[in-house]
Parts: sequence; C-alpha cells; structure tokens
Amino acid sequence: MTRRILAFAASNSSTSINRQLVNYAASLLEDAEVETLDIHDFEMPLYRADREVDEGIPQLAHDFLARIAVVDALLISFAEHNGAYSAAFKNLFDWCSRVGGDVWQGKPMVLLSTSTGAGGGMRSLSIAASAAPHFGGEVVGTLAVPKFGEAFDVEAGCLKDEVQIAALKELVAKL
Repeated sequence: MTRRILAFAASNSSTSINRQLVNYAASLLEDAEVETLDIHDFEMPLYRADREVDEGIPQLAHDFLARIAVVDALLISFAEHNGAYSAAFKNLFDWCSRVGGDVWQGKPMVLLSTSTGAGGGMRSLSIAASAAPHFGGEVVGTLAVPKFGEAFDVEAGCLKDEVQIAALKELVAKL
C-alpha cells in the first residue's frame, strides 16, 4: 500500500528556504504519494477570541485539518522568526486548534528546519517537536540544517553534505 504524505513549509515567504528543504526531503520518499501544500492557501484573519465568537472558525481551518485527515504522515519544515514559529503558521495553527486539540490527528511526523545562521532554526524546531505530542502528533524524528546557503545546492535542489543527506533519508524512511 502506498503511503500518503502531506509536506509543507511552515513559512510565509514566497522564496522560503524551508520550502526548498521540505521539497527536497519529500523527493527522498520512496513508495509514497506526496501532497505538498502552501500555507498561503490557508491565510485567515488574525486569531482573536472575540472574532471566533462573532464570526466562528473560518472554513479554511477545517479545510487544512481535512487535508491532514486523509494522509498517513506529515513532513514539515519550520521557519524561525525571532526564535519562534512564523506568524503565518502560528495563526493557522491557532485557528485549527480551536476546531479541536488533535490538530495532527495521531499522524507520524518528521520535523525539519533550516536557516541562514548556525542554529539552523533549532529554536522553532524545538518548540514544534515539544508541542506536537500535545496536539496529536507522533514525532518520529527531527533535523535542523544550519547555514542553508552553504548546506544546500539551490540549482540542484538538494543538500550537499553526504552525512546530512543520509540522516534525512533515514528520517523520511520512518514515515
């Protein structure tokens, strides 16, 4: 049976390095049907409790959760903005959590991050990995890729370092 994987970057940049990383990771999946999505397609007003009471939960939150419901696993690469998630992802997540606390719906997850700096987005990755189990996610592994500009061949669309490539292949095989 072919596994169905949902892959996306938790970034709101049209030139996201995390999107490049997650697309590369998705290309390493064998015997899998990969659906990629762009969180821009799920852009909603800023979450506010008053707004939820007055207007309800936007349909896009339900649509995002429906995309998760039909796959077997998740592959997500988290951008780091000032030491945390991107505001765009956090808002999407906040709305989805109002539908129910089981946002990740018991799915196995591989969580990635990259940045231009030496930390590789480790703070946002750490937040994501520690929070996921509280919202129904089963984190099977994480990988941070520091210094994206040095680590990734943009033209070829792949990591350069054989050790990182092997680690990423091992992680995605767990899905």
